[in-house]
Amino acid sequence: MSLNAIMGDRDGAPGGNSVVAFAPPSTVRCCRSATWSAVEIETTEVLRHEPFAYEFTAPRHLLIASATDRYDGETRVDGLPASHLRAWNRKMTFVPAGCQFSGWQKPRALCRGAHLYIDPRSSLLQTELRFAEIQFRPRLLFFDRDLWDTTVKLRAQVGSSDQKQTAYAEALSIALACELMRVNESGLPAVTRSRGGLPEWQQKKLMQYIDEHLAEDVSLSSLAELVQLSPYHFSRMFKQSFDTPPHRYLTNRRIERAKSLLAARKLSVTEIGLNVGFSETSSFTSAFRKFTGETPTDYRRRVTAK
Repeated sequence: MSLNAIMGDRDGAPGGNSVVAFAPPSTVRCCRSATWSAVEIETTEVLRHEPFAYEFTAPRHLLIASATDRYDGETRVDGLPASHLRAWNRKMTFVPAGCQFSGWQKPRALCRGAHLYIDPRSSLLQTELRFAEIQFRPRLLFFDRDLWDTTVKLRAQVGSSDQKQTAYAEALSIALACELMRVNESGLPAVTRSRGGLPEWQQKKLMQYIDEHLAEDVSLSSLAELVQLSPYHFSRMFKQSFDTPPHRYLTNRRIERAKSLLAARKLSVTEIGLNVGFSETSSFTSAFRKFTGETPTDYRRRVTAK
C-alpha cells in the first residue's frame, strides 16, 4: 500500500506543514496542546482501526513519542532508509527542521501519542546551548530512556496554567534540548532494526570503519572480513541490520559527509567529491542528485543562503 493510495492522487512532495498532517483527517485528532518558549506539544489519538497517512516538513524540529505497535506501514525521513518496523511501542522519531517526514500505517490499537515541535531559534535555547547552530541528524523509531523520560514529564505539563508549572515546563524544554544534543552526538544507529542481523557491537564497528574510510575504495569483501563473515552472509545480515544494502549505506554516508563539507564552504565541489570517495565530479553530482534531489552546487547555494 502506498502513501498516494491513502491520501489520494497528489502531485509531488508535500509543500510543508507546520504540524503533522494526517489523511484522512478523521482518523487521528489532536486531543490537547500546549506552547512554551521553545516547545509546542500536541497529544494525538488514533480514532479508527484503519490505514492513515502522515506528512510533515517545517522550519522546526519534530520529536514523536509513540505508544503502540502497528500491523503494517512504512515510515520515511529524509536521509534515512524507509522503515517497516511494526514494534512502535515506546519508540521515538526525530525529524530535524527542513527534513521531510512521511509514511502510512495500519494501527494495531486505538492509542495516544505525542508530537513535540522544537523551535531551534528560540532564545531560551540560544544563550548557552547555541541550539540553532547544531546540525542534527534524523533518527527513526529509536529508544533512549533519558530522552523518553523527559518527554513524558513535559507531556504531563499539558493543560497546566500554573505559573510554577510553566517555569518547570521551560526547564524541561532546556533539558529536552540537551538530551537531543547528547543523542545526536552518540554513535548509536539512526534507525531501529528488526530482529536478526549483526550484533550491535559489529554494527558500531562497521559504522566507525565506514565513516573513517569514506575517501577510500571500501569493498564488500573488506567489510565482510572485518566481521569474519562470507560476503554472501555479510550482505544478508547487513541488510537485516541497516534496512539497506552495504553499497547504498556507504553511498548515503558519503552524501551526508558531503553535505557537511558543502555547508562549510571551505572546499570546492570537485574537492569534496574526492574527499568522500568519488573519483569524478560527474559521478559525485549524479549520486548526490539521486539521494537528495538536487546538485551539490544547488544544495550549497540553498543551505548557505539561510
